[in-house]
Amino acid sequence: MLPFWMTGVVAGLLSLHLLQKLFFPYFWADLKFLLKVIKYGLTVETYRLSGRICSVLDNFVKLAEKQPTKPFLVYEGKVHTYRSVDKRSNRIAQLFLKEGTLKRGDTVALLMSNEPDFIHVWFGLTKLGCVVAFLNFNIRSRSLLHCISSCAPKMLLVGADMLGTLEEILPNLQDDIRVWLMTKESTLPHVDTILDKLDDASDDPVPDNLRIAKNLKDPLLYIFTSGTTGLPKAAVISHMQVIKGAAGLWAFGATPEDIIYITLPLYHSAASLLGIGGCIELGATCVLRKKFSASQFWSDCKKYNITVVQYIGELCRYLCKQPVKEGEKHHKVRLAVGNGIRTDVWKEFLLRFGDIKICELYGATEGTICFMNHTGKVGSVGRTNFFYKLFFPFDLIKYDFQKEEPIRNKHGWCERVKNGEAGLLISKVNSKNPFFGYAGNKRDTAKKLLCDVFKKEDCYFNTGDLMVQNQDNFLYFWDRTGDTFRWKGENVSTTEVSDVIGMLDFIQEANIYGISVLGYEGKAGMASIILKPNKSFNLEKLYQHVVTYLPSYACPLFLRHQEIMEVTGTFKQQKFQLVAEGFNLSAISDPLYFLDNSKKSYVLLTKELYEKILSGQVKL
Repeated sequence: MLPFWMTGVVAGLLSLHLLQKLFFPYFWADLKFLLKVIKYGLTVETYRLSGRICSVLDNFVKLAEKQPTKPFLVYEGKVHTYRSVDKRSNRIAQLFLKEGTLKRGDTVALLMSNEPDFIHVWFGLTKLGCVVAFLNFNIRSRSLLHCISSCAPKMLLVGADMLGTLEEILPNLQDDIRVWLMTKESTLPHVDTILDKLDDASDDPVPDNLRIAKNLKDPLLYIFTSGTTGLPKAAVISHMQVIKGAAGLWAFGATPEDIIYITLPLYHSAASLLGIGGCIELGATCVLRKKFSASQFWSDCKKYNITVVQYIGELCRYLCKQPVKEGEKHHKVRLAVGNGIRTDVWKEFLLRFGDIKICELYGATEGTICFMNHTGKVGSVGRTNFFYKLFFPFDLIKYDFQKEEPIRNKHGWCERVKNGEAGLLISKVNSKNPFFGYAGNKRDTAKKLLCDVFKKEDCYFNTGDLMVQNQDNFLYFWDRTGDTFRWKGENVSTTEVSDVIGMLDFIQEANIYGISVLGYEGKAGMASIILKPNKSFNLEKLYQHVVTYLPSYACPLFLRHQEIMEVTGTFKQQKFQLVAEGFNLSAISDPLYFLDNSKKSYVLLTKELYEKILSGQVKL
């Protein structure tokens, strides 16, 4: 028989355990995850204080020495080991070092699709101490030229399959930008080629001092984002941000034995920082695909023994829409890491494809805050608690949806929302969580900051995203604010689309906004259009214009022909009511049109076509 005091201790411990399970069910999961994050942060801080900044590329070079024959990259069945990737990137570095055209700190713009040479070039240029700007290969003409000029590159390096895009912009490219093409020969004027010179280049390492980071806050990459307003902007990505991004897969439980499947474009931070960077952090292997294929996804996973996949919400929905096949659960995938998956798709994905841990996260490319759903709570982007907010302070504040600005009280301060209410997510900017802004764009950098929020001279990063925090401290994405919306996994700038449509001689004004469509992630593009006096609506010409000058995901799927454009009290285009009405024929008396690729024109949105879109018979 146990002594009385021991019985009391046991009873007390059981009571504490039951109370913890009842009132703090996520205590141990939160603590474990928080300790992991703190440990990683302390390691980085220790390196910084000792003057030994260890970048992601430094880690890669060490791995190339430690495990030279281990596969780092698999592409279209061909294996590229850590050593072979290191040596080919050395050749790239040696080639440009010999050319003498680049020096440490110069910017090089990279226009390439997913392929091994994207990584070879990226690493090679970084070994020279250059800042590499990842260009979105979907954007065209004017927007692409804007992106190139905004980051002021000394050089533009173009992949072989981007030749048509290069020909389109070459006549208007600045004369002082030297252009290199990833081919053996070229007929284009003033364009140099790389592949014919690469075999003769040495694969010896370039001097280490060229790549060594002197400060974690030094820029390493420019990654373009539309943010919440205007044309794409070059977000400055520092060594600090790359190191943090590379820890994502590890934080979710990935290991060196994992094989990671990357189908997202490398010009996005998800694939480059979380995917490639994460693979290096682990010392693991990644399988890279040129482009996502819903029909080949699970076949690839089985063929290459994939254990970790990256996703965006649209990708998961596409997979769930595929015809059911036998043996869909017969694979080795255990983790899926990404963002933007809807609750219904999340549940269907797990039910159909098996016991896969969905690791949902939230984070803007240029942002100062990140949430990670380490508990697997369906629909949530992550959790917060007292300790998390100590390290990563953020708030959800009241927002005026019609004025499109934070609400301030009579004293001029912003106010926090209650649990369960949607609020604008803002994160505190300080020395530990700095905002690095946009290259060559002080105005837009300043616009992303909110000052004097809760007290004089405080400063917060405005994410432009609306979130809800529930009673259990789980966070849920609610919507985006500002002049942008998300479609097909890409941010669409309403200003950019409006400017392109406004180039047509019969358009007086175009109001662009995103609308919800049943069964689809994000918002589909819609344009409310006012014609110039005595001009007719040329639907075929409008179609040809948008598909020529805009990436496919930015082309408005719906048009609304209005006589008068409603504006706010400050003369901004009114969108609130237009968004609410969407493309609902029963609620709108204005003529509506739909983008029909088969007819290469916009066509009248009839009741029959409307119902086919809602039922999914017509794919968007």
